[in-house]
Amino acid sequence: MHFEHVEIFLKLGISAILGLIIGLERELKRKPLGLKTSLVISIISCLLTIVSIQSAYLFKGSNYIQITMDPLRLAAQIVSGIGFLGAGVILKKDNDTITGLTTAAMIWGASGIGIAVGSGYYIEAVVGVILIIISVEIIPYMLKKIARNHFHNTDLQIKLIIYDRSSIDKVISSIEQNKITIEQTRIKDLDDTSHLLDLKVRTNSYQSTTEIYQKITAIPEVRRTEIIN
Repeated sequence: MHFEHVEIFLKLGISAILGLIIGLERELKRKPLGLKTSLVISIISCLLTIVSIQSAYLFKGSNYIQITMDPLRLAAQIVSGIGFLGAGVILKKDNDTITGLTTAAMIWGASGIGIAVGSGYYIEAVVGVILIIISVEIIPYMLKKIARNHFHNTDLQIKLIIYDRSSIDKVISSIEQNKITIEQTRIKDLDDTSHLLDLKVRTNSYQSTTEIYQKITAIPEVRRTEIIN
C-alpha cells in the first residue's frame, strides 16, 4: 500500500470523526441533521476535495496538449451545492418563526470541515470543530446565565376566544401588565358571535409557557386560550 493511499484513508477517517462530533451534537438535540447525514456530508466532501486535488496533477495532458486544472475547482462546487441540503432543514412555523438556521449552518460547517481535511489542514479542521461546538453549546449557555433577561426572549402566538367585543381592549391591557410585549394583533369575528383575538407576543424567557397560560386564563373575559410556542 502506497503512502498516499494511507494518507487518503487517514483524511477520510479524520473527516468521519469530526463529522461524527457535529452530527452527535445535532442528534442529541433531536435536530434534522443527525449522525448519518453529518457523516455522509463530511466524508464525501473530503473525498471530493481529494479527487479534485489529485486530478489536477494526474491529468496534465501530453506533449501536444496541455491541460490546466484548478486543484480546488470541484471542492468549490461543494460549498454552493451543499446549500440545497441546508435549505431543506429551514422551516417556518405557524406563528411565522423560522427554525433550522443553526442546523443549516452546521450542514455547511460539516462540509467545510470535510474540505479542510481533504486539503490537508488537519489541525485547522479540529480547531474549527472545537470552535463550532463552543459557539453552539457553551457560549449560548453562558449568555443565558449571565444576561438571561436581556438576551433571551420567547416568541409566542396566543389565540383567545372572547365573547364581549367591548372587553377586547381590557384583555390586551391585562396581558401587557404581565410583562408580555404584543408584537402583532389580529381580531376576527366568529360565527357564534364570539371574537378571536390572535396575538404574536414576546416575553422574557424566565416566564415559562405554563406560567403565561395561567396568567391569561385568569383574565375573566377570556373564555378559551391556545398558546403556540
